[in-house]
Amino acid sequence: MVRVLIGACEHAFVSIKGSPYARFRRALETGNLALIRGAAAELPSVDLADALTVCRLMRDGEPGAYEAAALRWLSRLCAERAVSLDDALEAAVALRRLEDAPWAVEVLSELAQRPRRR
Repeated sequence: MVRVLIGACEHAFVSIKGSPYARFRRALETGNLALIRGAAAELPSVDLADALTVCRLMRDGEPGAYEAAALRWLSRLCAERAVSLDDALEAAVALRRLEDAPWAVEVLSELAQRPRRR
């Protein structure tokens, strides 16, 4: 028995919903932590700037889980970026003051953009 595929297409199609990263970005925009977790699970990794956004959302949406998330973010900052001990201290203070200090987001965002550690 021989099967012939008529009109078989050799191109791969992408879902109309887009890439896993596009779904993650849309989930971040909603602020819904359950959607964010689901979308993040599809990614090989979440970059530090996006992880900071998740931390900020957790601070407001899941305050009981915020400290653990902030510590993970700080740990990643120290491991992944070229930061000094003083930078790490400044980041820790900014994470603690994130709720009431407008400068905190700017400081953390700047540190997350530092060059990668070699």
